[in-house]
Amino acid sequence: MVRGASNGSLVDSVTVMANIKSQIKRNRSNAKRAERNKAVRTALKTSTKKVHSAVAEGDAEAAVARQREAARALDKAASHGIVHKRTVARRKSRLAKATNKVGASASASAE
Repeated sequence: MVRGASNGSLVDSVTVMANIKSQIKRNRSNAKRAERNKAVRTALKTSTKKVHSAVAEGDAEAAVARQREAARALDKAASHGIVHKRTVARRKSRLAKATNKVGASASASAE
C-alpha cells in the first residue's frame, strides 16, 4: 500500500487507474460530484456565518432574513443528499434559536 502525500488516503490517486471503461467513467463522475458537493457545503458554511454575524451585530431583521436564506439552502442540500436531513434539522434549529434570541432582546429593549 502506498500512502498518498496530500490527503492521507491508503492508495495514491496518481498510481491507481481503472482498466474497465465504466469504472473510469464512474471515477470521473465521482470526482465531479465531490467537487460540486464541496462547493455546496462551503456555501452552507458561508450562509451560516452570515446569520451569526447578523446576530452578533444585533440586527434582528437582517438575522431573520439571513436565517430564512440559510434554512432554504440547507433544505436544498438535504434534498440533494449532500447533507443528512437530521444534520439539517439540527443546524436550522440552532440558527432559529440564535435568531429568536436576538429578536427577543430587540423587542425587550424597545419596551
